[in-house]
Amino acid sequence: MAAVADDGTWKHCNICKAPIAFGAEYFVCSVSTCNRKRTGLLFCSLPCFEAHLPTARHRDAWAERERAPSRAEWLAAQAAESEPSPLPPPAGAAPAPRGEPQAPARRVVESRAAAATPSEEAEANEVLVVVSKLKKYVRDWSGMNTSDGAMPVLSDHLRELCREATRQAGLDGRRTVLDRDFTKVLAERREASRKGGF
Repeated sequence: MAAVADDGTWKHCNICKAPIAFGAEYFVCSVSTCNRKRTGLLFCSLPCFEAHLPTARHRDAWAERERAPSRAEWLAAQAAESEPSPLPPPAGAAPAPRGEPQAPARRVVESRAAAATPSEEAEANEVLVVVSKLKKYVRDWSGMNTSDGAMPVLSDHLRELCREATRQAGLDGRRTVLDRDFTKVLAERREASRKGGF
């Protein structure tokens, strides 16, 4: 279990090393790679958050306001993490006596999406387009501006295209997604749209 300081300090700011007290407000970076368990960047103020941006080189990032747990909540979470997992039965253990049916062994297989960790879920919601280049393209082509709210929608569209293209590559027995996989998916979508009268 991690030691807890007697002065009420929960953790320290990654930039200025100032203490962040239990229950205090702090900031984290919106980019998931800064929030992984091993990285876990915390900032005591907005200036400290902004100080990490030049070295992080994020394309698009913002500060998210969080609140530190209370001392009791932190200690309870640490205790739960340090509890040992139940030991398997010893090798060669006697089987259950006859007449007492054993519960059937169950094997649960989860998809990657179902078993995603919080950091993986955050990555699944990351923006996949270069925001500045997309906005510039729309502005140069039409003279219009593009809302930031369009970026998650476009990213979801790209993720779905990638999933369909990977399925297509798998059907062909390949482990590499090629340009023709995307071309086929887009052609099928256009054909479905034409038949649907859209």
